[in-house]
Order: sequence, then C-alpha cells, then structure tokens
Amino acid sequence: MNKELIEQIKSNPDYQTLVKKRTSFAIVLTIVMLIVYFAFILTIAFEPSLLGQPLSSDSVTTIGIPVGITVIVIAFILTGIYTVRANGEFDELANRVKNSVKGDK
Repeated sequence: MNKELIEQIKSNPDYQTLVKKRTSFAIVLTIVMLIVYFAFILTIAFEPSLLGQPLSSDSVTTIGIPVGITVIVIAFILTGIYTVRANGEFDELANRVKNSVKGDK
C-alpha cells in the first residue's frame, strides 16, 4: 500500500467512525469481562468459603462450580455480542470505506 492510499483511508469519515465505534465497543466489553473475572478471582482469594458452600445440604457440588461456569458462559456471550456487531455495523462501515477508495481510483 502506498502512503497516499493510507492517508486517503485514514481521512475517510467512515473509517474514523469505524475505528472510534469499534474501539469504544471493545473497551466496554473488555471492562465488563474484567469485572466479572476479577470479581470471581477476588472472591476466591478473599472469601473462598463463600464459593465452597454446597448447593444444598446433601450436595457435593459447591456454589463455585456454577459461578465458574457462568464466568465462562459470559465470555462466550460477550464474544457473540461482538461478533454480531462486527458482522453487521462494523463490516458495513468497512465496506463503505473500501468502496469509497475503489471509487476514487
């Protein structure tokens, strides 16, 4: 890619919108996942008995098992949310940038 084409892409308003939206959305999802993960880890570190309690009086499964599974499921859900938005809004913006660059040549 030549420098002229790179500058043309960088100055495209759709590209700037794409970068801004994608970055802010990724930061929000990252913060959500970090909060969930660190809440789980900090609970293990400072209050392990909370997650070590059995689900019921005759159960060998502790509360920590479903909570840990929930952390993993949340990660999959957040990945799905990002994928849906990336395949919709972000791809549309990227295609507009490509089309505007192709149209200018």
